[in-house]
Amino acid sequence: MKLVIETSRPIAQVAKELGIHEATLGNWVNVYRREHAGEEPALTVSERARLRELEREARELRLENEFLKKAAAYFAKDHR
Repeated sequence: MKLVIETSRPIAQVAKELGIHEATLGNWVNVYRREHAGEEPALTVSERARLRELEREARELRLENEFLKKAAAYFAKDHR
């Protein structure tokens, strides 16, 4: 469970590595998070700045991905 909580690794990946069912690990993680809600330290200024940067980058990548999907569909349709 610490592998998921402390490293933010995906539950599916950790469950596979440990040889346990994904739903079981997911339940354990959810119980832990409920029992320890509010114990997580607040983000530092640099962590907040990094989070904003990552969110901005994610938005840009989503827009680029949508554009590429539309371009691929356009060229696939017109050049057959």
